[in-house]
Amino acid sequence: MNKINKILVANRGEIAVRVMRGAREMGISTVAVYSDADKTAIHTRFADEAIHIGNSPASESYLIMDTILEAAKKSGADAIHPGYGFLSENAEFAEKVAEVGLIFIGPSPHAIRVMGDKITSKQTVKSHNVPLVPGMDEAIADIEVSKKVANKIGYPIMIKATAGGGGKGMRVVENEKEFSDQMERAQSEARNSFGNDAVFIEKFIEYPKHIEVQILGDQHGNIIHLFERECSVQRRHQKVVEEAPSALMTHEQRMKIGEAAVNVAKSCGYYGAGTVEFIADEALNFFFLEMNTRLQVEHPVTEEITGVDLVREQIRIAEGYELSFKQENLSVSGHSVEVRVYAEDPENGFLPDTGTLTRYQPPKGPGIRVDDGMIEGQEVSIFYDPMVAKLVATGNSREAAIARMIRAIDEYKIVGIKTTLPFCKFVMQHEAFVSGKFNTKFVDEHFKPDFLKEALTAEEQEMAALVAVMEMNGNPKKATSTKATLSSKWKQRLH
Repeated sequence: MNKINKILVANRGEIAVRVMRGAREMGISTVAVYSDADKTAIHTRFADEAIHIGNSPASESYLIMDTILEAAKKSGADAIHPGYGFLSENAEFAEKVAEVGLIFIGPSPHAIRVMGDKITSKQTVKSHNVPLVPGMDEAIADIEVSKKVANKIGYPIMIKATAGGGGKGMRVVENEKEFSDQMERAQSEARNSFGNDAVFIEKFIEYPKHIEVQILGDQHGNIIHLFERECSVQRRHQKVVEEAPSALMTHEQRMKIGEAAVNVAKSCGYYGAGTVEFIADEALNFFFLEMNTRLQVEHPVTEEITGVDLVREQIRIAEGYELSFKQENLSVSGHSVEVRVYAEDPENGFLPDTGTLTRYQPPKGPGIRVDDGMIEGQEVSIFYDPMVAKLVATGNSREAAIARMIRAIDEYKIVGIKTTLPFCKFVMQHEAFVSGKFNTKFVDEHFKPDFLKEALTAEEQEMAALVAVMEMNGNPKKATSTKATLSSKWKQRLH
């Protein structure tokens, strides 16, 4: 076994703090890295030591492999945990970590490379009894041939970037006339986003649910799944609300999709924590989408329903231990819901917002967990992902978890920035979500920004009426002052 005594966390924000907490409970010391923008960030204070690695842009700090490796060497760390994002799914980085004699807390470079390309991953899993969406398992080389494939599987179809993610390089094609134009657009976006313009096509499932399965594998060939998560509430193809387990899956379906996820992991000799993502149609027939070779943002809901500390397991696997439990030891207990608290304005197309957290008070109480990396007085930067925190509510039933989430959202006090909390409360109270009968088009089908504008209280209505009277009586100065008070009250209600 390779005992780990010190871990450098090559990340920032809430995931860096989460990893450090897990390491601390195992008696392992931690090293933080930080950019100029993060010099006072909470993750730098939470670690046992912190090392500056560059300028504020990620390309000049968190994404520079050699700088991070030098920081690890300087600190005396014997392992690196990449968190998620940044270098977490970079096979070259995993190789470099091993080359300098450090332990990479994650899967093998081979698994990262195979599953990092959508075409290669489809080709790898198709012989392991994993259901695939009808379409091509190679990049488009001849547009006329690909049109014939599209006609065979039937429109609408989806053009997707082979190296894609986050909704980039994706285009829905409704008929053959649109094919060439949409392919050019998909290729252009893929080239700009990933430096790779290879695309392929597959059948477009019109009302899909996004279901994913958490897996763990050790370096001795043991692989298990920890059940599924429902991640269908998304904006711009990126998740906002997640829950575990799915509200609609039966035990039989749960075991079937879990088995398929394990087979995906076996196809590439996977070890570590990973997530296999599936797309499901209205009848819950599921098809392999991709594999994320890292810890997921939404991993807390799985931890809550299984009692498994995924970060602890990641570290143990990296040390060379076998999994400490078997598939038959695992079961679903209760229900857990997570909302991502983004610094975004849901009333304005979910545009990112920046500013200083003049007030920041997370909720507490039974069944509530907040994974965050922010404190009051801290600035939300333009340089990184706009996530402020992950709010998780768990109960002995889905209804109890949703009720707790609504209570927690009401208690969450954030002033200084716009957040997605009002939108998340809207989701929790919407009939489609409550029933479980929703899909990835939830935002398009059910949400309008005006829905967040709650009715004014009686006091606020009186103030609004008073403003009108003052303006009519020629007292604009007093009216402006009263308007400011009303506006302040309105902003407090939204946050």
